[in-house]
Amino acid sequence: MTRVISLLCCIAIIGALGPSPYPGIAGSRPKAASSQDQTPLAITTELVPVFSGLTSPVYITNAHDGTNRLFIVEKPGRIKVAQAGSATTSVFLDISSKVLANGSEQGLLGLAFHPQFATNRRFFVDYTRRSDGATVVAEYQASQANANVANADETVLLVIAQPFANHNGGMVEFGRDGFLYIGMGDGGSANDPGNRAQNINDLLGKMLRIDVDRREGGQPYASPPDNPFAGSTAGRDEIYAYGLRNPWRFSFDRVTGELYAADVGQGAREEINIITRGGNYGWRVMEGNSCTNNDPGLCNQSRFVAPLAEYNHSNQRCSITGGYVYRGTQASLPLGSYVYGDFCTGELFLLDNNSSSVLMNTSLSIASFGEDEAGEIYVVSLGGTIHRLANPTPPPPPGTFKVTSAIVRRRSSGEALQPLTTKSNGKKYEVVVFEDSAVPTLESRAARIFVNGVELETTYTTTEMGAPVFVARLRRNMIKRPGSLTIEVVRTDGSRSNQISIPIID
Repeated sequence: MTRVISLLCCIAIIGALGPSPYPGIAGSRPKAASSQDQTPLAITTELVPVFSGLTSPVYITNAHDGTNRLFIVEKPGRIKVAQAGSATTSVFLDISSKVLANGSEQGLLGLAFHPQFATNRRFFVDYTRRSDGATVVAEYQASQANANVANADETVLLVIAQPFANHNGGMVEFGRDGFLYIGMGDGGSANDPGNRAQNINDLLGKMLRIDVDRREGGQPYASPPDNPFAGSTAGRDEIYAYGLRNPWRFSFDRVTGELYAADVGQGAREEINIITRGGNYGWRVMEGNSCTNNDPGLCNQSRFVAPLAEYNHSNQRCSITGGYVYRGTQASLPLGSYVYGDFCTGELFLLDNNSSSVLMNTSLSIASFGEDEAGEIYVVSLGGTIHRLANPTPPPPPGTFKVTSAIVRRRSSGEALQPLTTKSNGKKYEVVVFEDSAVPTLESRAARIFVNGVELETTYTTTEMGAPVFVARLRRNMIKRPGSLTIEVVRTDGSRSNQISIPIID
């Protein structure tokens, strides 16, 4: 089904505004003017069927482990796995006996793979508990004997009581900082009757951020010390940002690291936010850029971070579904554009160059979007299907190039670690990759290093002889445990190097 992108004239792109109402919390940027693009974008895209016959799918993702498998979350409590290029799925994990999926917004809602999943096999889920409807964030492991099946053992990290059946949030994902981000709704009903989203002592209505690799205070996780209310600062240590109604799907831009979150509105407006540390996004005082009159005395827009984009409920639109910034190589969408949808109308929207447009009209109940390892984007319909967004005339596949070797060295002294032994803080070390080329090439200058599927911020340089070298700082936990580092370099044109593996020993 191919559609030329056309206009969604009612979406206004508004910049964020004003300082935070809490001292010491990062402020926001000046308000920008509204933008309404009257010219259809000159690209085409289509929905390619990939999976069908699923039971209430609500998410699709990958394990960033080099296998190119896809993992599908079904709301009743199952995770299914599909091998690369296959439309056949098998059960990876079934926790339906633990999951309450009676309400329209309850169930198994989120899945995130640890940045070191390729070696530690750890992954995390978010679900509503059968016994009482509370939100549970729990850890599981893939089987060592069979990577396509998960072990049944569960480690519960976090339990958050839910006063009502709706507004559970449910998305979990790792940021490039290695921490787990958890999107929490305000607890439900309408207009946040408990005023939880603005209460910094309550985890509802928040974006949470935790460290799953450390234990602290008797808990199976720790709160990063730079969280805005961590330590002696008043407020819950786990909170990263607040003032959210029901963040239904968020994602990180692979290149910039920015966190895009779609927040479902009450009865008038839907919004997209760039979530920053300590940001207050206004609910229940604000809905988008409008005052709700729930707390009229607090309705000062300069107190809150305004949305990046918003739209109203005209034409039967009613519930936003957040998507992804496109960073794939098949020109399926403009590079750097953000795709999202509306659950009620089935419309796909595109935010590009500060203007939003309708990408296409569909009959899908858009529950989610997802990415594969290559950065191509999928559309999940609650009705049981998953499609991939595709360019009907894609560019030719990118080529390959060769890297000859890689080392890990100490950042302070440049000392090479040979052999590479476990270190508690990987940030003190960097990986150096050498390209098999006597002279620099233009395509290599903005290349990126991937370590175990995780993209690292990469610096391009040359040896004394002028040969290309790529350098990237490792993440904190990348060499904490025995295993290996699988290293690959990807150029801006999508061409990929061969993979090099460095063993990590005790």
